[in-house]
Amino acid sequence: MRLSRYFLPVLKENPAEAQIVSHRYMLRAGMIKQQAAGIYSWLPLGFRVLKRIEEIVHQEQIRAGHIPLLMPTLQPADLWRESGRYDDYGQEMLRIKDRQDRDMLYGPTNEEMITDIFRAHVNSYKDLPLTLYHIQWKFRDEMRPRFGVMRGREFLMKDGYNFDVDRDAALHAYNRHMVSYLRTYERMGLTAIPMRAASGPIGGDNTHEFLVLAQTGESEVFYDDRVTGLKLGERDIDYDNRAEVAKVCEEFTTLYARTDETHDPAVFDQVPEAHRKVGRGIEVGQIFYFGTKYSESMGAEVTTADGGKVPVEMGSHGIGVSRLLGAIIEASHDDKGIIWPEGVTPFPVGIVNLKQGDAAADAACAGLEKALLAKGLEPLYDDRDERAGAKFATMDLIGLPWRITVGPRGLEKGIVELTSRRTGVSEELSTEAAVDRIAQIYAAHR
Repeated sequence: MRLSRYFLPVLKENPAEAQIVSHRYMLRAGMIKQQAAGIYSWLPLGFRVLKRIEEIVHQEQIRAGHIPLLMPTLQPADLWRESGRYDDYGQEMLRIKDRQDRDMLYGPTNEEMITDIFRAHVNSYKDLPLTLYHIQWKFRDEMRPRFGVMRGREFLMKDGYNFDVDRDAALHAYNRHMVSYLRTYERMGLTAIPMRAASGPIGGDNTHEFLVLAQTGESEVFYDDRVTGLKLGERDIDYDNRAEVAKVCEEFTTLYARTDETHDPAVFDQVPEAHRKVGRGIEVGQIFYFGTKYSESMGAEVTTADGGKVPVEMGSHGIGVSRLLGAIIEASHDDKGIIWPEGVTPFPVGIVNLKQGDAAADAACAGLEKALLAKGLEPLYDDRDERAGAKFATMDLIGLPWRITVGPRGLEKGIVELTSRRTGVSEELSTEAAVDRIAQIYAAHR
């Protein structure tokens, strides 16, 4: 992509309304534009990152055996009256009447609708286990929307729902989601800690939130800092193996990690003082096991092997897809701008032409662009007739992990400069070697 042809409305000054780093940089980098309180348009650069995150979530859900579908944003109120949540949910629910005077709502979550789909089509234990999920826009009418996409009213969310014949199978689904979430966040360059939490209006007696440590986090957290060193890495996990999946979950939940809602000072005091930490965290996902809370009230039953009928055991599992952009920026930035992890970057590398209009520099940049595209990597080529300092400032602000700088002096020696945004370290390479290095780096993120 040539920057001269791209829509990137970069701001030089910090917007007055932005209170935290992620909101400030997303506005300055031309990623979003506010249309109303807590409601944003996603401009091209922000939309590219949003789609990268969405793609990773899809890949890891499918790897775990979960099946995608798509449910509508508007839901009939009658479904929520069946479950008893229509009046209980509170003012965060946006209630609407259609032209026939029927009560509708803009969905904040989909437990009722997915249960309705299930009960219409599944009636035998032979069709279980089953986990369905979708990635869809949600609306919750926050009293005080703030912090940009971190606490907006409209947001993109992955929500999944498991249906199982008994408690053991449902708890395996819970564990399967925990592992798939841990892998999802790792691929995005995040350390997301699973913390025992409160279930809130969704209900249930078993739930974990996934929190990314950040000073701007809305939750106070108490944790054993050894949990931050745990990684799945390249482990090949068999999601059908209950014992293996349970063992991985135990590894990540044995060390103390709680939100302020579930914090137990007496237990926390047993953590060695050197590892006892208090901080703040940004919630980026939550998983719930709630048994038969919805299936009993809405008549979602299956026949068993002996011919009887039982309400299915259920759980729900959410990831804040749009919120993750803010969380990643909060966790990965400096005073110059964003530092995207390779897994979610909008473009893998930026090309900076130090002397636009110079025949040799123009040709070298065009050759780099073509060679990277041939390897399936789309660079952002800054071909604007701007001074070098302005080009570097733009690249630092938008946070591409790698930059290739091309200038006449280097080309005379047959080299370009490859720079890491995270470390600032540069090395001189031939154009061919620079392309090969970028290709090797991103091979691990596909």
